[in-house]
Amino acid sequence: MKSLTLFHRIEGSRVVLVAEGAMGDAKRRLIERAGGIPVSEAEAHGAHLAFIAVDDESEARKVALRLKRLGLLVNVADRPELCDFTTPSLLDRDPVLIAVGTAGASAGLAKHIRLRLERLLPETLGDLAAKLARARDAMRSRWADGDTRRRAVDEAMREGGMLDPFDEASHSRVDDWLTGDTDTSVREETIRLRSLDPDELTLREARWLGLADTILHDDVPASILARARADAVRGSLADQASAEGFTVRLMSPGQPSSASD
Repeated sequence: MKSLTLFHRIEGSRVVLVAEGAMGDAKRRLIERAGGIPVSEAEAHGAHLAFIAVDDESEARKVALRLKRLGLLVNVADRPELCDFTTPSLLDRDPVLIAVGTAGASAGLAKHIRLRLERLLPETLGDLAAKLARARDAMRSRWADGDTRRRAVDEAMREGGMLDPFDEASHSRVDDWLTGDTDTSVREETIRLRSLDPDELTLREARWLGLADTILHDDVPASILARARADAVRGSLADQASAEGFTVRLMSPGQPSSASD
């Protein structure tokens, strides 16, 4: 990963736009769609971001350097080497926003990945998110403990679960979920790796890693651990005291069976 993905709030904020032609119009629409206020280079005071879309490479470079000296983060259309940030292809299911980026490698690739995702994700996904936001207090009231609450959400949103995000009717079941029976028991699973190649994880194993609260392992490469949640606790297989919540034990190829017994 070569970029840190962030969602930057720009509503009501100045955003410098130095652009021309159709690309300039597209950048203006993007800024205004997010609630930003497009301004010229001369009005850069108070701005933090800038979009540059001009055909002349020399001019684009000069503008970028001037704005960078003022402390702005700059995006230059079709010139990734000059960019402090890139703009992804966006799938909008407000308030759910999914960004697909390639670090400037290919805007076309990002677009076609997004188009595939458009067909997979129901139009009602935003309704599900909005209902969950309104239910936040009710969720905290029912599951006061944060780990228990997370397990309840994970169980509901698993594939085929009551609130499966890929099910277009999930948004209609939020109230029933809040009052119904939910499995929040602590689980433990063991993954015996067949190799150190993360692409050889099964779909079930990758899902376990994405859900786990605790990952216990020894000598497992970062490429596999990257499949786990960033906030999951990491610990040694020998350190049983560190296990909490849904725990996954990762065993490297050749690891003796006794390590998980």
